[in-house]
Amino acid sequence: DSELQQLLNIFKLLGTPNESVWPGVGKLRDWHEFPQWKPQDLAKAVPELDSHGIDLLRRMLIYDPAERIHANQALDHPYFDTLDKTQWDKFDICEDKENSSHANKC
Repeated sequence: DSELQQLLNIFKLLGTPNESVWPGVGKLRDWHEFPQWKPQDLAKAVPELDSHGIDLLRRMLIYDPAERIHANQALDHPYFDTLDKTQWDKFDICEDKENSSHANKC
């Protein structure tokens, strides 16, 4: 698919962005007038996700970057509450490989 076709597919799912959902979108370089679609129900688009998953996905797909969920906030989202977070300890150990006594494990 072309970049334009990808944009149109996104707009068909999330709705065409406008000034009310993304202030300043009309002033973006290369912005055009696009067909106006209404947002679709993400739960129907991704029926495998539970309500927490749908909420997280919705927050990750917000058009306005200033309003979109940040990565650290996403990791604290209830969707990940059942995840075994002990595996993240490995990443804490490996952050500073040069000064870590665990460097050979990373």
